[in-house]
Amino acid sequence: MSTSAPIRAQGPGRPKDMEKRAAILASAKALFISNAFAGTSMDAVAADAGVSKHTVYSHFGDKDNLFREVIRSRIQDLLPEETYRFDPDADIRETLLRVALTHAHLDCNAETAGTFRAILSDCRQGNPRYGKLIWEEGAARTHELMERLLQQAVDAGRLQIEDVPRASAQFLTLIKGNLMMRQMFGCTDCPESYLREIEATARAGVDTFLRAFLPR
Repeated sequence: MSTSAPIRAQGPGRPKDMEKRAAILASAKALFISNAFAGTSMDAVAADAGVSKHTVYSHFGDKDNLFREVIRSRIQDLLPEETYRFDPDADIRETLLRVALTHAHLDCNAETAGTFRAILSDCRQGNPRYGKLIWEEGAARTHELMERLLQQAVDAGRLQIEDVPRASAQFLTLIKGNLMMRQMFGCTDCPESYLREIEATARAGVDTFLRAFLPR
C-alpha cells in the first residue's frame, strides 16, 4: 500500500482566472491611454480582453477600481520600490542618479505623454477623477518614496535639507526640465538626440541638487 500523500488537485479555473485578469488589465491600459477615462467603457474592456463584462466586474468591481489597478500595476512595474533604496555606504550622487535616470526616461517617453494628454482631455470635459486616480497611485506614491529616501540621507548625514517634501518636488522637477513638455507637444524630431538630452538633463539636475543640499 502506498504511503505517499495524495496529490491535491488545483482549484478549478485558477490559472485561467489569472490569465483573464492579466488580459483585462492589458486591454484596460491600452484603452484608457487611447480613449481616456471617460471614453473607456467596461463593455469595451471586456470585448477587447475577450471576456464577459461580468468577468471584468467580478475581478475589479467598477471602472474606478479597474483604473486604479491599471495605474498601480504599471507604476510598480516601472518604478519599483527598490528604485528608491538608500544605502548609507553608497555614494549619494550615484543613489540620486539612479532615481533621476529612471524617472527622466519614464516621464519623458511617448507613452507617458499620451497618458497625460488623456488626462487633460478628461479634465477639459469636467471629469477630474482620471487625473486624481493617477496622482494618488502614481505621483503621490513616488513623492512619498522620494521623501523617504531624502530623509534617510539627511538622517545619515549625507544631505542637509530643512524641508524634505519641498526638496523632493524640486529634485523631480530638476531632473527632467522642459523635456516632458516637449514630448507632450510633439517637439522631439530626433529621437537619438532627445534621448541624449534626457540623460544630460537628469545628470545636470542631480549636480544642481547636490550643490544646494550637500552638507556644508
